[in-house]
Amino acid sequence: MAKMPERTQARTVVLGLGNPLMGDDGLGLAVLGRLRDEWDLPGTVELVDGGTWGMTLLPLIEDALELVLIDAIRTGAPAGTVVELERERLPRYLAHKLSPHQVDLKEVLALAEFRGTLPARTVAIGAEPAAVELSTELTPVLQQAQEAVLLAVVACLERWGHGCRRRVATADA
Repeated sequence: MAKMPERTQARTVVLGLGNPLMGDDGLGLAVLGRLRDEWDLPGTVELVDGGTWGMTLLPLIEDALELVLIDAIRTGAPAGTVVELERERLPRYLAHKLSPHQVDLKEVLALAEFRGTLPARTVAIGAEPAAVELSTELTPVLQQAQEAVLLAVVACLERWGHGCRRRVATADA
């Protein structure tokens, strides 16, 4: 089993969630990868592949001052709809699975809330999945939604005072 990433002193944790072997459930990790590859972020922002780690994410969440969760989020909206849930709206959606691994995340967030350690600034950003089934590819509708989800994450970080700069693509020589 893979080892959890080493912690650095970060103000804000951006946590990509999901299972890349389950089609659209891999959205959180796909967006996290693009954020890592295409954007320059300040050292106060830590990007973490949370995959389906479940309760092992609790210390990471409790240490954060701000938390962004990136995931496929089921709200009943049309597939591909970008969803942004502020902390106070999360419990409403945690009554239902947001994604196939949500039981673990629901428990982690509930425990952090119970312990008074869930960051006051917590937001979940993602898109309504079209298909969560055995596949290593996002559906075309979620492939298209990726950019909007990515930009929603960047906009959230910027609202919280983190300067984000998109890298300029360079042609290979």
